[in-house]
Amino acid sequence: MSAFLKSAGRWGGVLTVIVLLITLLRQLISLVSFLFIAIKAIIVIAFVGLVLMMIFLVMRGRAERRREAEDV
Repeated sequence: MSAFLKSAGRWGGVLTVIVLLITLLRQLISLVSFLFIAIKAIIVIAFVGLVLMMIFLVMRGRAERRREAEDV
C-alpha cells in the first residue's frame, strides 16, 4: 500500500505540473492575442485620426483660399 501511495503521489505531482503548464500556456496565448488586438485597435484609431486631420486641413485651406479670393 505504501508503494502505491508513493507512486500515486509522484505521478500526481507530475500530472499537476503538466496541467499547470497547460493552463499557463493558455493564459499566455490569451494575453498575447489581447495585446495584438489592442495594438491593432490603436493603429486603426491613429489612422482614422490622421485621415480626419487631413480632411480638416484641406477644408481649412479651401476656406482660406476662398476668403482671399473674396478680399481681392
